[in-house]
Amino acid sequence: MSSAVTPAFQWRSESKNITLICLGILSASMGLKGFLLPSHFIDGGVTGISMLLTHIFGIPLPLLLVLINLPFIFMGYRYVGHLFALKSALAIIGLSLSLVFFSFPEITSDKMLTAIFGGVFIGLGIGLAMRGGSVLDGTEIAAVLVSKAYPVLKVSDVILILNIIIFSSATLFLGIDVALYSILTYFSASKMIDFLLHGIEQYTGVTIVSSQSEEIRVAITEKLGRGVTIYQGKRGFGKRGHNNLEIDIVFTVVTRLEIPALRKEVKMIDPDAFLIQQSIDDTDGGMVKRRSLH
Repeated sequence: MSSAVTPAFQWRSESKNITLICLGILSASMGLKGFLLPSHFIDGGVTGISMLLTHIFGIPLPLLLVLINLPFIFMGYRYVGHLFALKSALAIIGLSLSLVFFSFPEITSDKMLTAIFGGVFIGLGIGLAMRGGSVLDGTEIAAVLVSKAYPVLKVSDVILILNIIIFSSATLFLGIDVALYSILTYFSASKMIDFLLHGIEQYTGVTIVSSQSEEIRVAITEKLGRGVTIYQGKRGFGKRGHNNLEIDIVFTVVTRLEIPALRKEVKMIDPDAFLIQQSIDDTDGGMVKRRSLH
């Protein structure tokens, strides 16, 4: 029976992810062409670097978005997996093509509204794409890789340092007013991403309660390459009437980019599994880093 259900579940899951990514592309395109580009404002991260280089050298933004993000997508292939890298590459290419072929009207000439709502649309786009299992900006991948190479730096520290450099450069080349409005854009986008993803943490702890805990453990360790911890627990009174029955509880720590894949694997095994997500600001020790599956 499970073999008949699984393909349908996979199709629905991937259709939802594709829809989220496409909506994210349209939203980010609206933020860029409808708000930021006409006012010469920039965002943070890799997108901000691309926009700054476009303003300075006149290189087309769609081309820079692909070229600058591409190395981080290749690196993300090893860190997250081939499906994530493929989705992200297609999403970034889709964003670039959207900027080339779609027309968006300039919504407002008010600088404050441009900065705030430009950030809202970009943050909405990035957040939707991440919910769909991809990224539109390689900043987070870059920050994770630098953090791995220099453990003294947290991911949030790397992102902060990168954006300080970007907005300091914007002050030199675009003027202090534009730089300050661009900082407002970045904070607006960040808050929107946080709203969509329920937290700014790099890692998320996931507790899974299921009668098929062994199959879930194997899927997490073998397919996702993550470590798990097994707790001994007992069922309380639930909708199925179980009381005081022993059960294994699975706990794992993943990056927020891996949450869609984890939920998909768990629900394929047990649609009734109970999942709890909790924010983790940082981790130390244990098998937190994704091990190679090769």
